[in-house]
Amino acid sequence: MDNLNQKDKALVNLKKANSHLAKIVKMLEANEYCVNVMQQNLAVIGLLKSANQLLLANHLNTCFKKAMATNNKTLQQKMIAEILAVDKLNK
Repeated sequence: MDNLNQKDKALVNLKKANSHLAKIVKMLEANEYCVNVMQQNLAVIGLLKSANQLLLANHLNTCFKKAMATNNKTLQQKMIAEILAVDKLNK
């Protein structure tokens, strides 16, 4: 997985999370032990957080970097506002 870019790694994590979610739903439907379900749920949360970090890093290294390299102050302020909004949602 070392040769995958950040977007590809995020996609892998999201696909794994999706698969885990389906298993969690089946676990709940089968009335499995609560702690086992919670452990699987935490694994999904970890995958989603990791995917989010990878997507943010990708955005900063591509779109954000390009916007900051321009002389377009409006675009730069828009990009900064987007990052601040995403950061606020992440808390």
